[in-house]
Amino acid sequence: MAKKSTTDTTTKKRRVPRKKAAAKTIAPEITNAGLPPIPRGELDRLLAGEYAEPHAILGTHPATVNGEAGVVIRALMPSTLRMEVALDDGRVYQMTREADGLSDLYGALLAGETLPLEYRLRSYYADGAIWDRVDPYRFLPTLGDVDLHLFNEGTHRELWKRLGAHLRVIDGVSGVAFAVWAPNARRVSVVGDFCGWDGRIFPMRMMGSSGVWELFVPEIGAGALYKFEILTHEHMLRVKTDPFAAKMEQYPGTASIVVPEDTYAWNDAAWLQARRQKNPTREPISIYEIHIGSWARKPEEGNRPLTYAEIAPALADHVKKLGFTHVELLPIMEHPFYGSWGYQVSGYYAPTSRYGTPEEFRFFVDTMHQHGLGVLLDWVPAHFPKDDFALRRFDGTALFEHEDPRLGEHPDWGTLIFNYGRNEVRNFLIANALYWICEFHVDGLRVDAVASMLYLDYSRKAGEWLRNRHGGRENLEAIEFLKQFNATVHDECPGAITVAEESTAWPGVTTPVGDGGLGFTFKWNMGWMHDTLSYFSKDPVHRRFHHDRLTFAMLYEYSEHFIMPLSHDEVVHLKGSLLSKMPGDEWQKLANLRLLYAYMFTRPGKKLLFMGSELASWSEWNHDVSLDWHLEGDPQRAALERYLSRLATLYTHEPAFWRDDPSWEGFTWIDVADKENSVVSFLRRSGNSHVIVALNLTPVPREKYRIGVPARGWYERLLSSDDLEWGGSGYQAFAGVAADEAPFHGYEQSIEIALPPLGAIVLSPTLP
Repeated sequence: MAKKSTTDTTTKKRRVPRKKAAAKTIAPEITNAGLPPIPRGELDRLLAGEYAEPHAILGTHPATVNGEAGVVIRALMPSTLRMEVALDDGRVYQMTREADGLSDLYGALLAGETLPLEYRLRSYYADGAIWDRVDPYRFLPTLGDVDLHLFNEGTHRELWKRLGAHLRVIDGVSGVAFAVWAPNARRVSVVGDFCGWDGRIFPMRMMGSSGVWELFVPEIGAGALYKFEILTHEHMLRVKTDPFAAKMEQYPGTASIVVPEDTYAWNDAAWLQARRQKNPTREPISIYEIHIGSWARKPEEGNRPLTYAEIAPALADHVKKLGFTHVELLPIMEHPFYGSWGYQVSGYYAPTSRYGTPEEFRFFVDTMHQHGLGVLLDWVPAHFPKDDFALRRFDGTALFEHEDPRLGEHPDWGTLIFNYGRNEVRNFLIANALYWICEFHVDGLRVDAVASMLYLDYSRKAGEWLRNRHGGRENLEAIEFLKQFNATVHDECPGAITVAEESTAWPGVTTPVGDGGLGFTFKWNMGWMHDTLSYFSKDPVHRRFHHDRLTFAMLYEYSEHFIMPLSHDEVVHLKGSLLSKMPGDEWQKLANLRLLYAYMFTRPGKKLLFMGSELASWSEWNHDVSLDWHLEGDPQRAALERYLSRLATLYTHEPAFWRDDPSWEGFTWIDVADKENSVVSFLRRSGNSHVIVALNLTPVPREKYRIGVPARGWYERLLSSDDLEWGGSGYQAFAGVAADEAPFHGYEQSIEIALPPLGAIVLSPTLP
C-alpha cells in the first residue's frame, strides 16, 4: 500500500452568485427602531465565529420591545453595505447593524408579527450585486433526538441518511440539510461554491452534547460543491471533506458534491430475493478479482480507464464466458492516490469519480446481477491515509484515529488506525458497510488487513506498541468491532457475504459471533496460496521433496470456511505474473498453469482468481495500463482461456465440488503419499455422488497408474488439462475407464488410467 499527500484545491474564495432584487417593492421600506439586547458573551462568541448555537441569535425569535410584541430577525452577513427583510406580502424592513453599528450582525424588529414567519433576506454589496435568499436560520433542526442517541450509542444502522448532505424540502422550501460530527470544534460552518467558500456565512449549530453540527441551507441543489470549515480549540481553521459525502470531486479536487438520492430504477429484485434464501458456504463461488482502472483502457482517448457504465456490459460478458459466479472489485471508494489501488480511502461513502457517478456504479452492479453475477467489494476499515482534507485530526483532535501513535499509526503503510473504542467511529464504519450493501446492492465485503486489526503489535518492534487492559497483544476494541460488524451485516442483509483477509492462526474467524467467533462468512486461505505457489514454482524434479507444501492445507481445511485466492498481491511488486512463476519452457509453464487452476477448482474451498490470469501474461500487473488483451490472439492463450471456462463451468455444475465444503464429508484423500511420483488423488463427494481427481505434478507421464475408487462401473472423463483443445499434448486421451475388481487404496475396486504430463484428470461414475 502507498500514500501520498494531497493539496486542497477547492477552498479558494469565489464570488457568490447573487440575484438582483425586483425593480420595485409592493410596500415602502420600514425603518426599525430599537432591538432587544443580546447577552454580551453570546454576542462576542458569535461575532468571533466561536458560537455553537447560532440559531439562538440568528433567524426569528419572538420579542417584546417597549411593551409591544413582535418578531426580531437577525442575520450575520460579512462584507455587505446593508440588508433587508422582505415578507411575502411585499413589506420590506430595513435591517440595522448591531453592536454599535460596527459588526456584520444585522437585525430588524417586526412589530405585531407572530411566528412562524416566511421571509427573505437581501444583502447589498459595494459592487452593486444583490443576494436575495431564504434565511437558513429560520428552520428547525433536521435531526431528531433518536438519531443522535443511536449515533452516540454506536448503533444507528442508517446513519448515512442522517449525516452528510441531503436534498430536502422543508416548509415548502427546497435545499440541503448538512450534518457532521465534530465534537471538539469551537465552530463548524458549511462552505461551498454557494457562499464563496466563506466560513463566516453559514455557521452550523451543535445538537446538544451529541457532537453533531447541523444546518439546512435553502435554495441549493444537486451538484453543489461543499466542505466543512472547522475552528479548532487551538483557534486553527481546518477545511474538511464530508466523511459521509456520497460523491467527491475527481482528484486533485477534494470537495464533496451534493447528489440526489433514490433516483436509480433497479432491475434486480429477483436476484436480491434469491440471495436472501442462500447459504453461501454451500453454494458454488468462483470470484474474478478486478481493478476497474486497469482491466481495459481507451488508448485512443489518452489511455483513460473505462467508466462504470462502459465496463459493465463488457466485463459481465467476459466473466460469464469464463464461468465465474462473482466479481470482486479492489476498493472503489474515493481515494486520492491512484497508486494505492483504492486501499487508502478518503471518501468511504463515495464511489470514486474516476470512473463515473454513483448512479453509474449502481448501473454496474445492476448489470452484473442481470447477468447472474454477484458483486463483492474490497473494504478497508483497518486504516486511512493522512491526507489533511479527509479524516485525519478531523476537528483538530484525533477524532477517528488514536492520539497515541503506538495505537494510531500504521508503521508499514504510513496511515492512521481507526479508534474502534469510540462508539461513533464504530458506527461510521458499520453503517458504511450497510451502505454499500443496501444502497448499491453489493453482495458482500472482503475486509482488508484483518490481521493488522487483531494484533496491537502487528508489524511493530518492542516498545512501539501498547498492551491491552489484560496485558495481552490482542486489540480488544477491534475484535468487538469486527464482531459487531459481522453480526449487524448478517442480521440486516441475509445472504450477504463477509470475507476476512487474515493471514494468521487466529481461531474462529468464520465461527458465528454467538459461538464466540468473529462471525465472517469466509476467510482468505493465505497459507494455501503461499504454500501452493511456492510448490508450483519448484522444478518438478524437486517437487517430491516439497510434497507436503501441496497437501498441508488440508490439515486445517475445516478449521474455517475458506476462499482460496490467487490474488492481485501475488502478481505485483516484482513477484512476477503467475505464468512467470512456473518452471520449464513455455509449454511446461502453460501446462503447470492449467494444473494449478485444476487443483484450485477441484479441492475444497471457494475460488478467487485475479483478472488477467486467463491471459497468461509474461508481465506482472501494472495498474497504469490495460491488461494484455492482444494475447487473446495467441492460440495458446486462447486455448487457456477456453480451458479456464470449461474448468469453472465444471466446478459450478458439479455439486460434489462445493455442496459439502464445510465438512470432511465432501473430501477424502485417495493417495496423498505418492511423493516419488509427485501424484495426488482425491475424492470429492456430495451425498451419494462423487468425483475422482488425479494430479500428475511432473512432466513424466504415468502410463498405467492405478487409483482406488469407491464404486464399480464406468468412470467418465469429465476433464483432462492435457487435451489438445486446451493446448496440451493429448497424451493417451480416453473417454472413460471401467473399474475392475482389484482392491486398492482401501477400496474394493480400482481403475487404471494414463496420467498425462503436468496434467489433471477429473472422472465421474456414470449413473446405472
